[in-house]
Amino acid sequence: MVRYISSLLPKAFRSGIPETFNSSDRDLCLVCDVNLEESAFYIRTKICPDCRFHYSMTARERIDFLADQGSFKEINRSLVSLDPLSFSSRTSYRDRLFSDQKRTGLTEAVVTGTCTIDGISCMLAILDFGFLGGTMGCVVGEKVSLAFERAAKMKIPVISVVTSGGSRIQEGVLSLMQMAKTSVASNHLNEKGIPYISILANPATGQAYASFANLADIILAEPGAIVGYNPISNITNNEESFGENTHTAESHLDHGLVDAVAERTELKGIVSVLLDLLQKEFKIYSSSANRHVSRTYEASGAWHSVQLARHTSRPTSMDLMARMMDNFVELHGDRMYGDDPSIVCGLGQIGGQTVIVIGQERGHRGNLDIDRREGRTMPEGFRKAQRAISIAQKFELPVISFIDTPGANLSAEAENRGLGNSIASTMALLSGISVPTLSAVIGEGGSAGALALGATDRVIMLENAIYSAVSPEEAAEIIYQDEDKVEEVAESLKLTALDCEELGIVDQVIPEPDG
Repeated sequence: MVRYISSLLPKAFRSGIPETFNSSDRDLCLVCDVNLEESAFYIRTKICPDCRFHYSMTARERIDFLADQGSFKEINRSLVSLDPLSFSSRTSYRDRLFSDQKRTGLTEAVVTGTCTIDGISCMLAILDFGFLGGTMGCVVGEKVSLAFERAAKMKIPVISVVTSGGSRIQEGVLSLMQMAKTSVASNHLNEKGIPYISILANPATGQAYASFANLADIILAEPGAIVGYNPISNITNNEESFGENTHTAESHLDHGLVDAVAERTELKGIVSVLLDLLQKEFKIYSSSANRHVSRTYEASGAWHSVQLARHTSRPTSMDLMARMMDNFVELHGDRMYGDDPSIVCGLGQIGGQTVIVIGQERGHRGNLDIDRREGRTMPEGFRKAQRAISIAQKFELPVISFIDTPGANLSAEAENRGLGNSIASTMALLSGISVPTLSAVIGEGGSAGALALGATDRVIMLENAIYSAVSPEEAAEIIYQDEDKVEEVAESLKLTALDCEELGIVDQVIPEPDG
């Protein structure tokens, strides 16, 4: 298990952070004291084979780890800092720059250039924590921006790796302005529909984190990495305010701020799959043709359909995704508050075509690993779905949504986090995008929680699914104050697949196998 390194910060500051977390010439693991000197795995990956602690990699090592062998071609290497403010301190800024240039072999804290990853051309922008803590000064901001602009012109994806400890104090407000410069360059990528993936390594803080690193389409992080806007010097000076579970990649995943935490050895594979999924090989257009398929089943009673739709053995969204999709990569989080497990979404392929899929997941009873709240969606779940929809719009990918929920989560907590707004804005976004959209009611379609993901070009419904503004139990209580009337009310609600087809709410009913 990876030990969180926030508890090691006081030791790190006494020893010098770059030196403490640097992997070069280390005999014993900083965390578990295992001998690293003879470990081939550590030498290759800079990961402790025992506790899995991820040590810092240099930019050159990181490039060798990500890029296809011999494919990297550096750009803008000649750009160097010139002490724009003539900063005065105990050690001159020029001397520190020269010292780090000599020690690292780099001209600045970022290395940029083109390469291929599993044969796919892309642009790399790799920060090196060993050079002035990976901080972003004028030259770093310029090199990152130039790399992004060149990628936009070449129409190739961008991969950034961020290891940065805070601000380039010696360049003052000029350093601060690089946040805006790199953000504008990131916007240019977005406008051109260029894929952008960022990787947060240890540490990923300060100005780089709060600008271009956070504007990526997909954000990955290494285990145990310190992540957050707060510079690590502030975290150390306020040690009592931060527990071991704060300012970590894992904490950010729990709070919906990154898409995945993955070991360094897995990153190239994940990035490669994502790049392949986001390649624009061909485009699918919506069709206005009405392909009516004759019904081959007999309608069952409404209450019977309710019971079947809620059956604990009924396949869930994740069951269907596992059977239908190849190369599925799940996205996590709303980038604002949290990651709602009642919504599962991501990218994958169906018959070779990349699609965005969004599923309401109620889970299987008895599986206590993840609390999915029986599929009752929180505001952060709807906002996560909006992220997926926006990615579909940017990359012109079809959207498929699986509807299976008794309704939105109606807790006071959900209301306070913007439940109504999240439902409305999800419907508006999904109904307004220009890519083909399809929703499938696979179980229980409950009220606005279901409709939020059902405002699509085409709506299909499984034979034994239901779709209703209110549950039969609630309706019986409201109308008759008698729950024994539930079967009668179920018939009146016209909630079966056949009812919905006759009312024009769904385009097609899909027969289900016996069982």
